[in-house]
Amino acid sequence: MEWGRLITDRRLGLEEYHDDRRHTRSDFQRDYDRLIFSSPFRRLQNKTQVFPLPGSIFVHNRLTHSLEVSSVGRSLGHEIALGLKERHGNSDGLFDNIRDIVAAACLCHDLGNPPFGHSGEKTISAYFSEGPGQELQRRLTERQWADLIHFEGNANSFRLLTHQFKGRRNGGMAMTYSTLAAVVKYPHTSLHAGTKGKFGFFESEDEIYRRVASTLGIPEIQPGRFTRHPLVYVVEAADDICYQIMDIEDAHKLRILDTGHVIDLFLGFMETGARDKCLRSMNRLDDPNEKIAYLRSIVIGKLVEDSARVFLDNEEAILGGRYAGTLLDGVDNTLRQAYADCSATAWGKIYNAREVVDIEIAGNRIITYLMDALVEAVMNPERNSSRLLLNIIPGQYDTRTGSVYGRLQSALDHVSGMTDVYALDLYRKLNGHSLPAV
Repeated sequence: MEWGRLITDRRLGLEEYHDDRRHTRSDFQRDYDRLIFSSPFRRLQNKTQVFPLPGSIFVHNRLTHSLEVSSVGRSLGHEIALGLKERHGNSDGLFDNIRDIVAAACLCHDLGNPPFGHSGEKTISAYFSEGPGQELQRRLTERQWADLIHFEGNANSFRLLTHQFKGRRNGGMAMTYSTLAAVVKYPHTSLHAGTKGKFGFFESEDEIYRRVASTLGIPEIQPGRFTRHPLVYVVEAADDICYQIMDIEDAHKLRILDTGHVIDLFLGFMETGARDKCLRSMNRLDDPNEKIAYLRSIVIGKLVEDSARVFLDNEEAILGGRYAGTLLDGVDNTLRQAYADCSATAWGKIYNAREVVDIEIAGNRIITYLMDALVEAVMNPERNSSRLLLNIIPGQYDTRTGSVYGRLQSALDHVSGMTDVYALDLYRKLNGHSLPAV
């Protein structure tokens, strides 16, 4: 792959209007701004990240997480761009665009995630693989069925960004090709999802991804499987840094982890000399949350700096599609071990915490019920109960399309776009437990 092709401001759906004029804002900055003002992005404020939406104690939701990932991604992209400019020069400001592409891609990396955290994805998949949706398999192709039983927030993000919903313009949100490619963490079809169930685009968006990949010079290494765009590694690293470190900080605020434990975890990222200096500075603070926030900022800075080094050291392998693993897999031993310790703590004490499990149990029940009701409605629209329910599905979702796959996708579009609060409210109304005020 070549940087000159990988970075392009060509926009999906607006290819015929493409020009080479320089504007006050770059097209990649326009991507970022377009996302900030979009409805799918705003809805992230009421979607669970890990912990239930906050009461008296603030913890991260999908929106605050995405903003932080974007901030870290911009810094990481800037570090990498400086190294690439020093190595290759910066003809026409090519590498200056990296930070803006990464910032925009980070902003929308969770756009397609359903309500109630990652358990929402599993619930939708399970509805088809082991629930009432099993009976629909005979009416779908092998790949369409794989799309459903491996329902993926990443693939759904690409759909939200690119699909022409009813009443909307061609090209969806009309993002640049480079930003779109940087979002696709798993650039293969659901037939290659494997045991982890990860893939990058539904059958409905296959042609779009192929067009993007062809334009950017991203090779198809086997049918349905492509090489990653190099900036995917940067977006992935920013996400990995934020969710792991911020989940630890949130758990501290909720008193799932005590202050001493978190301090030890974060100090593990530092060599002995730096550790002593950090302790002296930290001990000037009295508030335990401020102590943790101070250490967290240093940890993120160290991970950003070394992840940029890993990218630059492996540029040739990344461009050649030969780099295996993540950027964080390549950071120095001290950082890698400390990150592993944080991960072990998260899986052992955070993701199995009562607060997290409770929201997953409730979310599973709510999403399963809504899926059952909406799938029944789109598959049998002539029934009276279906007509009533179809009236509440936004008109942009084509519930009357001719194909079974398309109708099921319209139900999934609606469910995955719901906030936690809306999903709970609709669940109560459909059960007759909540009525509009008279």
